[in-house]
Formats: sequence, structure tokens, C-alpha cells
Amino acid sequence: MKDSSKTILLTGATGYVGGRLCPRLLRAGYKVRVLTRSVAKLKSRPWSDNKRLEIVESNLEDVESLTLAMEGVDEAYYLVHSMQTAGAAFAQHDEKLANNFAKAASAASISRIIYLGGLGEMGDGLSEHLYSRQSVANCLASTNIPVTTLRAAMIIGSGSASFEILRFLVERLPLMVTPKWVNVKCQPISILDTLYYLEAVLSEPKTIGKTIDIGGSEILDYEELIHTIAELMKIPKRLIIRVPLLTPRLSSYWIHLVTPLSSKIARPLAEGLRNEVICREQTAATLLEHTPLSARESIKRALHDSLNDVIPTAWSDAGRISGDHDWAGGKVFTDSRTTFVDAKIEDLYKVIKCIGGKKGYYAANWLWEVRGYIDKLFGGPGLQRGRRSTTNLEIGDSIDFWRVINLRENKNLKLRAEMKLPGVATLLFEIESDPTDPSRVALKQTATFKPRGLFGILYWYLVKPLHGIVFDGMLNGIAAEASRLSILKDSSNA
Repeated sequence: MKDSSKTILLTGATGYVGGRLCPRLLRAGYKVRVLTRSVAKLKSRPWSDNKRLEIVESNLEDVESLTLAMEGVDEAYYLVHSMQTAGAAFAQHDEKLANNFAKAASAASISRIIYLGGLGEMGDGLSEHLYSRQSVANCLASTNIPVTTLRAAMIIGSGSASFEILRFLVERLPLMVTPKWVNVKCQPISILDTLYYLEAVLSEPKTIGKTIDIGGSEILDYEELIHTIAELMKIPKRLIIRVPLLTPRLSSYWIHLVTPLSSKIARPLAEGLRNEVICREQTAATLLEHTPLSARESIKRALHDSLNDVIPTAWSDAGRISGDHDWAGGKVFTDSRTTFVDAKIEDLYKVIKCIGGKKGYYAANWLWEVRGYIDKLFGGPGLQRGRRSTTNLEIGDSIDFWRVINLRENKNLKLRAEMKLPGVATLLFEIESDPTDPSRVALKQTATFKPRGLFGILYWYLVKPLHGIVFDGMLNGIAAEASRLSILKDSSNA
């Protein structure tokens, strides 16, 4: 039976699963305390003003502060994964954070930890990614606090990293050269079913201390998934050629070039695809009465959400919003440009918020595309990462190879570059009323670059000649689009 008087602790609330679970728990009536490294990023979420939500800035590296943050909590969700932020050392980092969390939970005497891990049988052939997921479960269970571990295979949903890999490969490659894993059996699960099970265990005491396999209603291989995605996307059936010599490393580089995911994320995911991931026990069916969606229905819903720009969270949400680097300071290069726009402030800001993704950069898009391809070749995200929504932005959102680090409605938007650079680059848009003419507004665009070493300085002077094309074109393109939008609105209201 549900006890909505409980206070639930949630980690990973700005990530893919946690960002969808939090509003669900709030709607169910629970009090939710969210731990986050970035309060500003969390407060940009549409549900952050809920009266039952408490936001606490805390670092999982610090057991003492973590223990204080857990005081008064009944149960805690552990939805932390550092694969995207810790690179090759993610496994060791994840174990350290899980041990810290377990110690803090024990010191705070909470009643249970709930963890979302990965399916896969322990053994010599288990990938590092799946082995790490199970190792984290063991670390969380290392104290006297019981742990409920839900184990899932691929999560199908708009914005899910593993699903997006397949979707982009299918969309962009009519001929697919794949490793042997294309015929490995899996039991994918919809994000909707995943969220159901994560919430349902709260009201079922018999799940305490259990390891529960969760999956969709059918078992199939990745080739069948690929053909189903192609069919539902209404594109020709993909030709698949299996090549046994393709290693996870080579696969990850190919995934990096063709999809929005970086090679450091793609490699552990690609390695995990070689392992059969199906449910081995039936606790979910017996204790948590629920009929999960089929893979086909899950894919259909995920594609519908992507097509209709309804993506509440995405794999890229988990990126850090970092401050200055240790070497920041010293020389800072600045390129600042201003233009006056015959448009309403809200129309101008609306246009600025649509930058990147499918919309592009309002001018010289071919130069941006070339820069994106170069970035991909050097291991950066490139332009293919796109954006979660074509019209809405929140702090922490990714826009191609940028990340939103600050925004104030109808005031400003600040982006930090995540492309491969010998320094730190930001791009700031600021809007102000023109005191001499109320019918127009001033748009100021400022690019800054903090170089790292001599090569950083050389890089700035190397690309500076292109600024007149790229930055002037973008500024004037935004102004023209905003003016057009205001004229259209005025004519429709006439």
C-alpha cells in the first residue's frame, strides 16, 4: 500500500531516468528530496517549484555532507552513473560513489536503497559496463541497509542513449556492417514500464532486499529491433552484414561518427551488446502486477515523442555544468557584436532559444557543419547531438556541441562549448530595450575564449577571420527572423 507521507531521497534527478521519475513521485503525493551538484540546473525543470520538492546541493564525494542530506529520509533512489563524466575510469568512480552512498545511508538509518542496475549474468564474459552495474549493487549492499535492485536491459524511450544509438544507425545507414552481437538476445523495456517498476517497489514491502529483473513483454535480437525501427520509421529495410572482426573499440568509433554519442559512452555500451540480457527470474510478475509493453509498442511511442518534440529528458542531460578550469584566467579573447532589431523582446528571445539543432545557426550553416565534422573526428560531440526540444531550453540542456549554462527569460542565454578545443569558449546573447526607440531592441552577442597554452592562442587567431562570416551572419540572421516573426504576429492580430 502506498504511503505518501514518506520522504524519498532521489539522486540523478537531472539525468535521463531520474528526471522523469521525480515528477512521477511528486504526482503520486510523495515528498521528494533531490540531491544535486547544480541547484540552478535542477531549478530550471518545470516541476522544480512543487511544494513537496526539496532541493539540496550535495556532493557524493563527501560522506559527511551526504549523511546530513539523508537525515529524515525514509527511502532513497540511487540513479547515479558516471560513464559520461568520468570516461575510462567510470567503473572505479562509480564504486567509490556507491560506497560513499551506502555509508551515508547507514549513518542516517534510512530504511532502504532502491537502485536501477543492468541485466546480465556474472562471469568472465561480462562487459565492463554491465560488470560495473552489478559491482555498484554490491557496494550499495555493503552495509546494514537493505537494497532493492531493479535490473533492466536496453531502455527504449525518446532520448535514451542505447535506443538513440540504434535509431541513428538505422536512420543513417541503409547498409549496416555489424559485429556478431546483432544476433544476441535481449529483452528491452520501455521507459514507461521502467518508471512504473521504480515507483511500484515503494509500496510493496516484499521487494525489500530483492534483486528484480525487469523487461518488456518479448525477447528478440538486435537485428529484429533494427528492422522494427526501420519499419516504424517508414524507411526501407536495412541490409545487415555481420563481420566477426569488428571490435567494441572500432564499433564505438563508428557509433561516434554516425550518431550523437561520444566514443567514451559508445564503447562500454557497444561492449555490453555482446552479452545476452534477458530476465531470469519472475519477481516483477508476481509482486508487481503489471503487463509491460512490447518492443514494437515501446519503439512506436519513443519515435512518436521524438517526432512531436516531447522529450522530457535525454541522455545528454547528465553533462556537468562546470565552473572555470584550474588553468582559467589570464588572457581572455572576446568578440562582441551588437545590432538593433525591430521586434518585440519576447519574439527575439524565442528566436534565440531555437538556435542549433534542426534550425541551425541562421547563417553559414555549412561552416558550422564542417566544424561539427572536424569535432567528431577529434572525439567531440559534433552537431549530431542536436537538442532535446526544438523550442524549449533549460539550464543543462545540450545544443549540438554547446551546453546551456545560464538563461533568463527575455534577458539572456549563455552557452559553453563542449567541442574539442585548446581552451574554454562561451557564447552569450543579451537583450536590452533601446532607450532611444521603444519599437526596437538591442541584441548583443559576445563570444569569449580562454586559451590553454600557446596552441590555444594560435587557435584563436587561426579562426578569427571566420568570425565575420559566422558571428555577423548569425547575429543578422537572428535579427531578421525575429523581425519576421513580430510582423507575422502583428498582421495576424490586425
